[in-house]
Amino acid sequence: MARPDELVFAPLGGVGEIGMNLSIYGLGNRHQRAWLAVDLGVSFGDEEHLPGIDLIMPDISFLEKERKNLMGLVLTHAHEDHFGAIIDLWPKLKCPIYATRFSAALFEAKCAAERNAPEIPVTVVPSGGRVDIGPFNVEFIPVAHSIPEAHALAIHTEAGIVLHTGDWKIDPTPTLGAPTDEKRLRELGEQGVLALIGDSTNAVRDGRSPSEAEVARTIIELVKSAKGRVAVTTFASNVARIKAVADAAKAADREVVVVGRAMERVVQVARETGYLDGVQNFRSPEVYGHLPQDKVLALCTGSQGESRAALARIANDDHPEITLNRGDSVIFSSRTIPGNEKAVSSIVNNLVLQGVEIITDRDALVHVSGHPRREELRDLISWVKPQLLIPVHGEALHLHEHAKLARAAGVPRVLVCRDGDLVKLGPGDPGIIGEVPSGRLYKDGTILEDSKSRAVVERRRMAFSGCAFVAIAMTGQGELADDPEVDLVGIPEKNRAGELFDDIVFDAVMSTIEGLPKARRRDPDALAESVRRAVRAVINEHWGKKPPCLVHVLTV
Repeated sequence: MARPDELVFAPLGGVGEIGMNLSIYGLGNRHQRAWLAVDLGVSFGDEEHLPGIDLIMPDISFLEKERKNLMGLVLTHAHEDHFGAIIDLWPKLKCPIYATRFSAALFEAKCAAERNAPEIPVTVVPSGGRVDIGPFNVEFIPVAHSIPEAHALAIHTEAGIVLHTGDWKIDPTPTLGAPTDEKRLRELGEQGVLALIGDSTNAVRDGRSPSEAEVARTIIELVKSAKGRVAVTTFASNVARIKAVADAAKAADREVVVVGRAMERVVQVARETGYLDGVQNFRSPEVYGHLPQDKVLALCTGSQGESRAALARIANDDHPEITLNRGDSVIFSSRTIPGNEKAVSSIVNNLVLQGVEIITDRDALVHVSGHPRREELRDLISWVKPQLLIPVHGEALHLHEHAKLARAAGVPRVLVCRDGDLVKLGPGDPGIIGEVPSGRLYKDGTILEDSKSRAVVERRRMAFSGCAFVAIAMTGQGELADDPEVDLVGIPEKNRAGELFDDIVFDAVMSTIEGLPKARRRDPDALAESVRRAVRAVINEHWGKKPPCLVHVLTV
């Protein structure tokens, strides 16, 4: 009797980190497998450590190699950390994409807003529906989250059922969309679930995540009691929160003005797909200044401190249409993603200096997470009864705590892995059986670079210690044709003794050239290397840092 095919799993992003989600499932033997990809997301660059890098994406070199065996890409939902890399990376894969209606519509709108975006077809699957993708039968199970149409995926294979949760929570009273489908999850548990691949984001938090309905009530109270203008900022994709803000504005007899392209795009898609049916029409920023202060509410992008988003421009007082003054209020209906604290703090401080009152989730229940806390994780385990649990979507601490909770809840096998680990799920004993290539790609302007690229490495060094540029013109006889030119960028003007760095470096260049034998002076490469070493050494002597040094030798 033939052995059943082996089912394997490998995270290529999103394990040991939050963001940049990409998981792959393989069915077959070690010589040939059919592959299914789930999500293809981004992380955001950190200006401190990755200056000039806009987005970080998973390395898909393994999938490129396996392209002919890649059956498709399935999207759990339309958050950037789950679908933000598709436009850049899909041309390398060209596989079918499957998503439900809202995710597909938001992706289409995202492509339309991008210059030169490729034509990327998406197959729409109904919420709760099933689709055959090669040897995988994928079922979209509705779950509550902070965006419409989030789904857990039940991946049915001849080796067993895997439940890939995506992002989820248990919210018995969502203000928009269906609650998590407990009935279907319990049915899967009765059928038998081989493995649960589960969201760990809030595994360190006790209790349960509060409901969106509670946030909606709080926002109504805050907006009704506000005296001046009100601005609310939230994640543009959180349509339930947009609806809550609209309901609060209506209760307080205020007009909603939508400020920011990302927010406008989501509002348009939500209206087209029926998620804002019955909600009043919103106004454009041009009418903001013509409305009485107690009759307007600005719904703004920029909750994460993005420098080009609406709220940052308002805080810097350079938005062409929207201003805030003393006595106005800004509600941050969001949480600050780790890494964005400085940018958000800068906006808050600028608004406070303008006399604006700031309300955050420290002051009132104006935001709830879209991810499950510990009691919700226990509930899911009790419904699904997995033979194996693998924590994903979290940093090391989140994964560790989720694993510990699963063991305590009686899951027979729990396995913690890292990006790039190849995990056998079944049949037979699960375990890590190998590695697949994994890593990061950096989007630098319009160019994708890997982590070893010159631009990424040197940019980091230049941000830390500046750069020295030296230009030297030499005759064919090895004599200086003119004085060297020195240009120092990002290097202090003077040392501790008050001497000019330009003079210090110039003297070092001259003495190095004069000290070299003529044969070395006639060799441009040898001369450049000697000057480079001397310049870095003298700057280090006077400053304590060794900046990159570029030396250009011209023979005249």
